[in-house]
Amino acid sequence: MAMGSWTVISTSARMTMSLGRKLAKLVQGGEILGLVGELGTGKTCLVRGFCDGIKVSKAAWVRSPTFTLINEYQGRLPVYHIDLYRVGTLAEIESLNLREYLYADGVSLIEWFEYLPSDEVGEHLELRLAHAGGSRREITFIAHGERYEKIVEQLTKKTGVQKFKGSTVQGLASGKERD
Repeated sequence: MAMGSWTVISTSARMTMSLGRKLAKLVQGGEILGLVGELGTGKTCLVRGFCDGIKVSKAAWVRSPTFTLINEYQGRLPVYHIDLYRVGTLAEIESLNLREYLYADGVSLIEWFEYLPSDEVGEHLELRLAHAGGSRREITFIAHGERYEKIVEQLTKKTGVQKFKGSTVQGLASGKERD
């Protein structure tokens, strides 16, 4: 069950990457981050920023694992970038042995998270990305568990946009933010 959410408007890919970098500085390992959104909403862009923030070498080369399904990166923590877009059946999902990644010491970032059966994950942070006109994206962080509520609270402090527990507050991400 969601404990709280926070919505921010990103006005560019650069700002979306900045949010990813800030988020990376708040994880300690073992987190599950589920990305939900249509094609072109910035899921991989956010992951690229996350990988840069967690000090993955050559983070600019981070690409969606649409065809490889899982890309592993090494930074301050291991990063497991998983894409379920092309996975069609529960049997295919099970063949990926996702539990090996979800419950490892690294951080799992899962694109097309909604395709993962709900009984596969417990607490997690859901990131919903949506087109908001032009290059603008609405990004909603939904905490599913106390650990993730704390991450969202810390993230709001890093961006300077206030969040109230259990409610959604919209804020405009500033291009002048520092990571």
